[in-house]
Amino acid sequence: HLGFLLLAEAVLCAATIRFQDVLSHGRSSPVTSHKKLQGWSSDQNKWNENLYPFWEDGDPRWKDCWKGGRVTAKLDTDSPALVGSNVTFAVMLQFPKCQKEDNDGNIIYERNCTQDPPASQDQQVYVYNWTEWIDNCGWENCTGNHSHNVFPDGRPFPHYPGWRRRNFVYVFHTFGQYYQRTGGYSVMFSVNTANITLGKHVMTVSIYRRGHSAYVPIARASAIYVVTDKIPILVSMFQKHDRNISDSIFIKDSPITFDVKIHDPSYYLNNSAVSYKWNFGDGSGLFVASSSTTSHTYTLQGNFTLNLTVQAIIPVPCGPVTPTAPLPTSAVMTGASSNSDSSAAVEFMEDNPNGGCHIYRNGYYRAGISVVEGILEVNIIQMTSIQMTESQAENSLVDFVVTCQGSLPTDVCTVVSDPTCQVSKSVVCNPIIITDECLLTIRRAFEEPGTYCINITLGDDTSQALASALISVNGGSSSRTTEGVFIFLGLLAVFVTIGAFVLYKRYKQYKPIERSTGQAENQEGLNAYFSSFKAIFFPSSTERNPLLKSKPGIV
Repeated sequence: HLGFLLLAEAVLCAATIRFQDVLSHGRSSPVTSHKKLQGWSSDQNKWNENLYPFWEDGDPRWKDCWKGGRVTAKLDTDSPALVGSNVTFAVMLQFPKCQKEDNDGNIIYERNCTQDPPASQDQQVYVYNWTEWIDNCGWENCTGNHSHNVFPDGRPFPHYPGWRRRNFVYVFHTFGQYYQRTGGYSVMFSVNTANITLGKHVMTVSIYRRGHSAYVPIARASAIYVVTDKIPILVSMFQKHDRNISDSIFIKDSPITFDVKIHDPSYYLNNSAVSYKWNFGDGSGLFVASSSTTSHTYTLQGNFTLNLTVQAIIPVPCGPVTPTAPLPTSAVMTGASSNSDSSAAVEFMEDNPNGGCHIYRNGYYRAGISVVEGILEVNIIQMTSIQMTESQAENSLVDFVVTCQGSLPTDVCTVVSDPTCQVSKSVVCNPIIITDECLLTIRRAFEEPGTYCINITLGDDTSQALASALISVNGGSSSRTTEGVFIFLGLLAVFVTIGAFVLYKRYKQYKPIERSTGQAENQEGLNAYFSSFKAIFFPSSTERNPLLKSKPGIV
């Protein structure tokens, strides 16, 4: 009988589902002892499969676990995390199209959700009206449903304000332990890494929704997070005339700005003394600074290796130090390049009677830098408006004489903007070939008169420099029109003068008083003709001439 009872108990224990079986997602993991995470429980605890059913991947029940389609979950983390700091996780549910969570925690469907403005309230229907379920039953007053307000391990839900509106149950699993909580369509939580082994770890989450008789699994997700003993740092570099900041090629005799960002989202190092030790690799020596931003000028061309050590002195309570045994972390980078120093950080506690106890943490960065001559400066030394040909009558042409210092450029770009240099009107870029000195003339056309801001950029493969100027362009076409009018009027005046002179010479020649009868008759006819013409246009002068009154043919 005793053997039978022991066998039955062994079979019953084997049939019991544990958190490890549900949350490992089919991955077998040996049972090992881990340091306890605050607020977490061992994954060897029993899992209530009746209230929280477990489905394997590929189970056909997944297709019907949610109305209107499948729900997916996205799990993000802010790692890498410095050991001793907090690492934060955030999970968000993504519902099928046009479904969302309302203010009461219910799931609604919006008809015509893609239209603008959003759908009105009468166009919304419930997918899951959990508020109605609770109100109809009184939820916690129903003995049948009162058991629903528990987690998979049997612990009751915390009754903080608004707890009824949280209709999803999230169960997280890592490091041989689990953490469970209720929430809406998104939750966020943090874990302290003091008791987590250095290296890479996997965080998994299983999400259940509220059901009538039990909770229903709807989604799973996982994410990799890293715990390191080196301060995670990222170094960005900037140089004024550098064309491509990502190629690590910089210009000689121009300062480079280095900006260090420490990845510390939980503000673990806020009360720490942080120093930055720079070695720029050009023989200038070691430079120590307390600011995260510094600058350095390379005066020689060549290849150099930049090394940075960031040290943080972290105040901690005095006591015995039992640092976590590190795992290999050569693959764990701290925001640096692939050439980063992967040597282990130095950790020790210093007991200072005046300042208390401290822990020293280091972070490392190494990068290769190439320094070339580059284009340092561009100057516009002359602007000249040139004579236009007839084919260019619609544009005003201006020649810009430009010089530069440094290496010889291979391309030039001209940007013509409004007088404020804010609104670009035209951009013209051309390749150039300069073999001797940096002196070139750039010709540009302006369609309309006015004031323009012109930016001329000279560049090569690694650098570029800019010069700007304001230029006032006169209307070439209007001035040419005025000039043509004056020329036409001048020629017309010349022709009129010549014609008047010819007429005068023809009709005002000297005639003697003595003349024949025929000549007198002809002269009198001509005089009568001009007298009639004069009488029409100059009547007053005709009236004052008494000699014409007795002539025939005058009215």
